[in-house]
Amino acid sequence: MASPPSAPNPDLLLVFRVSSKSLSKQEAIENAKAAESEYARILTTLRDGGLKATGRRGERNGQLLIVICAPERTLSRLVLRERHSDFLRGLPTSELPSLSNDITPSQISPADRIRMIYEYITSSPADDGLGIMPGSKHWSRVESLMALHDRRFNSEWLQSWTRRQIGFAIGFAELDKLKHQFGEAVALYFSFLSCYTHSLLLFAPLGLLFGLLKMSYNSIYSSLLMIWSITFVEFWRLREKKLAVRWGTRGATRVERRRYAEDGEDMGGTKFPWWKRDMRVAASVPLITLFGLLLAALLTGIFIIEAFVTQLYQGPGSQVVSFSPTILFIALVPRLLAVYQTYAVSFTEWERHTKQSEHEGSLALKTFALSSIVAYSGLALSAFVYVPFGATIMGMVQQTLSSRTDGFFATAGKGTLWEQNPGVQKLNPARLQNQMFAFTVTNQAINAFLEVGLPFIMRGIEGLRSGKGFSNGNGNGGGKKKRVVFEDENSGAAKEEREFLEKVRHEVSLPEYTLFGDYSEMVTQFGYVALWSTIWPLASVMALLNNWLELRSDAFKIVEHNRRPIPVRSDSIGPWLDSLGFITWLAALTNSALVYLFRPAPDLSHLSTILETSHPHTAVNVTSMSGTAAATYINLTVPALIIALASSHGYILVRLLVRHILVRVVWRGSPDELKEENADRQVKAQYLKSLGLDKAELHGDENVSVDGLDAEFWNRDEGLYEIQKVVKEA
Repeated sequence: MASPPSAPNPDLLLVFRVSSKSLSKQEAIENAKAAESEYARILTTLRDGGLKATGRRGERNGQLLIVICAPERTLSRLVLRERHSDFLRGLPTSELPSLSNDITPSQISPADRIRMIYEYITSSPADDGLGIMPGSKHWSRVESLMALHDRRFNSEWLQSWTRRQIGFAIGFAELDKLKHQFGEAVALYFSFLSCYTHSLLLFAPLGLLFGLLKMSYNSIYSSLLMIWSITFVEFWRLREKKLAVRWGTRGATRVERRRYAEDGEDMGGTKFPWWKRDMRVAASVPLITLFGLLLAALLTGIFIIEAFVTQLYQGPGSQVVSFSPTILFIALVPRLLAVYQTYAVSFTEWERHTKQSEHEGSLALKTFALSSIVAYSGLALSAFVYVPFGATIMGMVQQTLSSRTDGFFATAGKGTLWEQNPGVQKLNPARLQNQMFAFTVTNQAINAFLEVGLPFIMRGIEGLRSGKGFSNGNGNGGGKKKRVVFEDENSGAAKEEREFLEKVRHEVSLPEYTLFGDYSEMVTQFGYVALWSTIWPLASVMALLNNWLELRSDAFKIVEHNRRPIPVRSDSIGPWLDSLGFITWLAALTNSALVYLFRPAPDLSHLSTILETSHPHTAVNVTSMSGTAAATYINLTVPALIIALASSHGYILVRLLVRHILVRVVWRGSPDELKEENADRQVKAQYLKSLGLDKAELHGDENVSVDGLDAEFWNRDEGLYEIQKVVKEA
């Protein structure tokens, strides 16, 4: 094969696995024959489909890289087919599908080019695709199908956002660039992050003011917090609609390809009743509930050990025991979540969603449901259990532990294991504020390191283990690079091809990029601000500072630590918008309950709220209440529940009012609304005009002949006579 004069510029790269580990000689021979057959079938399928394809050796032994490129003729056919599909399904189109091949591939954005070729390769044959789906039963050796980074764009992107774009928001021009390079889904995420950060910029000064004045649990702050939360969610609902109109993706789910399952079955090939799918979705609710209860019980047990047991224990190894909650959390919670994730994936597959967006949305909701329990359970237990009932629970735990263990140790002459002083002295009055600081500052700093810094370290360790030396972010060694040529690889290959293959092999080693982690992080952070920032108003300020860095670290993560995202047409953030709405409703309940339980007393000498503990914003000591423990619990919780219920109704009214105002201010009469109304009409009018059916014209220069039996009726007119009669009488 002759060396190419310049580096190739492929559209996609298919990663093919030749062999498995630990095979006997006979198994290796059979495996090689099967791999050869599947490899030849892939090349035949791609080439018969109008694509150029060739293979190269991968970095690992037994790995092949199939380079794929679409000629202009094939790409023009894909563009024409997409326009035809968009037109038939009512998606806004700027041009009519025509039979003439007047399409210029150079005018197609890189994202659209990659997306159309990727969909063509992975779509089922029923959708006129090639049906090569990674991981499916028919293509078991296809590991992945990926696109390569445009290093020039990536460099300009990072320089722009780190040196010139230093504000808190991203303009439409920058979003359009991301859309053209990575597709609408990625651009929509960065637009969401920018919009959320910009809204924090408006609210953070209020949080800073109340934080500096130490006005936690303030009713005014909580009310303004709820209005801000509702306004942001409703504003984003309209903003993503405007972006969808701007990018021409409004209603993109209507043209989405049918999903190709892992077993190679076309999910849309047979009609699956909607009611059966809904029944299967409903069947996953008990699963989520079961694992949610198990997770809540586990976290509650760890919470009791951390908040009470470790504070009372004073026996041997007390310093080690203090770390036991962290050890238990690390050892048990990820395992439980991993088991749940396996069931969640299986249940979502069993639901047989026709479209990939529906499948991913269902899985995202299942996953986020439990991750939110992990995120918020600590604060919920501290706010509604530890602070109001901490003294009572501490006394019960102290009495139970002492009665069961001290007798044995006293008999053995080893004294007591537990603190004998009143347990209430061990309560931490600043626990809630400390937790909020940990969640909104410490955890976010750790997450930033895990996303940006840790991959460098892991790649360096991997480089040392493989004998390549400590590698930098580009996968190149820090010292002078030594070129390695495989024994049967053409050593006379051009320099451009060698550099190209080095780039390819480095990017193949990177993990795929998914939007789930980034959306989950931002929605969880929004929950901390909306649900709990009345505890520590500075949380909104910390979130603002974190998001300024997050905009740039996410861009850096995509460029350096992940494969290039496969573009996806999208008109909404999907299930994450539902999650934001639910969190906002839940925030109305939690804020009202927190303000009721912990609001500062107007008169320090005569406390007026329901609680009074050593916590600085608590109002009445639970143990000082008269009556039984059950009566105390009822007197404490029933008013809080009633106030929370009233707040939920108030939330509904405020949301309706905010939505009514924003629709008229942001959407009604806007250029985007007019564009949405006119786009479809203009395309259809142009289509009718091309058929000569645009309008039926009537010419008034034709004489209408009147004859027949009713000729006398039509020839006699009394109008002028009556008008002249009125004039004469006047």
